Amino acid sequence: MKLFNSMSRTKEEFVPITPGEVKMYSCGPTVYNYFHVGNARPFIIFDLLRRYFEYRGYKVTFVQNFTDIDDKVIGKANDEGVTYDVIAERYIKEYFTDAQGLGIAPATFHPRATDTMDAILDIVQRLLDKGHAYIAANGDVYFRTKTFPEYGKLSHQPLEDLQAGARISVGELKEDPMDFAVWKAAKPGEPAWDTPWGTKGRPGWHIECSAMANKYLGATIDIHSGGLDLTFPHHENEIAQSECANGCTFANYWLHNGFLTIDNQKMSKSAGNFFMVRDAAQAFGYETIRMFMLSAHYRTPLNYSEESLKMNKTSLERLYESRNNLEFRISKASGDTMTAEESEKLAALGGHKERFIAAMDDDLNTADALSAVFELVRDINAYTGAHQDATKAFLSAAHTLFMELAGVLNLVQQREDAGIDAEVEELIAKRAAAKKNKDFAEADRIRDYLLNEKGIAIKDTRQGTQWSRV
Repeated sequence: MKLFNSMSRTKEEFVPITPGEVKMYSCGPTVYNYFHVGNARPFIIFDLLRRYFEYRGYKVTFVQNFTDIDDKVIGKANDEGVTYDVIAERYIKEYFTDAQGLGIAPATFHPRATDTMDAILDIVQRLLDKGHAYIAANGDVYFRTKTFPEYGKLSHQPLEDLQAGARISVGELKEDPMDFAVWKAAKPGEPAWDTPWGTKGRPGWHIECSAMANKYLGATIDIHSGGLDLTFPHHENEIAQSECANGCTFANYWLHNGFLTIDNQKMSKSAGNFFMVRDAAQAFGYETIRMFMLSAHYRTPLNYSEESLKMNKTSLERLYESRNNLEFRISKASGDTMTAEESEKLAALGGHKERFIAAMDDDLNTADALSAVFELVRDINAYTGAHQDATKAFLSAAHTLFMELAGVLNLVQQREDAGIDAEVEELIAKRAAAKKNKDFAEADRIRDYLLNEKGIAIKDTRQGTQWSRV
């Protein structure tokens, strides 16, 4: 398997630190609001990477954090007149609601910054002890960027160029404009924690991720991932403070997803094109959003538009229709042994799985992987359409192959409510009885009721009456 490493700017063969195991860290949300569609892209992509590693037999330890103490969290709490933890608790709960809808599995660990304070204090103290950090006159603790000669190696910018654009903001007491805060001294009315060096306060954003990755995955991890916008300064600063504190490489592979635009414009609140996942899901469904995110290679820019969502919703419906058609045929078919022709056809269908794996092994190329799934569906549909007497054995094997590949992407896994299924089946049975009794008016009434009131279309086939949602 090859992954594009942002550090080397090349595709590299993935070689884990421990054979058969993967240690992954991905930056999670700052929990002061619902997350937006731009946030959803890395959450979905790196959930898929974790799933694919597991599909290929790896044991994965996946850590995605919650930034639950931050200027934005505190600001939201002050606006509502509550404590920061009330805001954090609310939006962590809302994160899981949206994540579940998007088919994102819970991480192995979801650490919160406030629950990792001992590890944060420890890494800051080590930086102070080694001279990589210093306590400013106002009590803030800053990282001495010049003590890390490799600073800028991830963003591929020389320190001199970065320094040219660096500024010291009002209230900062840095030795150098490039230095960044790892600890912020307490301000009136803000939450604060005691420290070994005597300055009550709270951690900086960058140090939180370094400490959580270190605590749950160790000093050196296999993969660190996040959005392209985090490359600098967040990930650059994580590298500097982690490698100075631990004296070793922080992460062997750095993966970053491309930007998401809205109607070909940069997403921003000021432009009024800032869409929350919750709102988009109400219009198109959560699974459509996941399908959309997987429709392009994760490193390419992706444009979010109503047209794109509608196209992906239609594509997803085609996959569901194919699954449902297969399952209907299986329920009506017989024959526990495939014919020689069917065995040959099934072997040919296996070529789509090979193409799927080749695409996913090539830096998680989900666009080509999805193409392999649609080609598989096309071939299955063509064969079963021409062979109405296909055996149950063949139909079941084709279904298993389709669901295996769709399952890796975590698509086409939803099921209708059993109560709805039972109600529809009962009405279809009544319609069949009406037709048998030549009561065609009643049969038509049931058909129209199902369509207009329940959104159910029915189709009479050689194997019986089949229904689907419209």
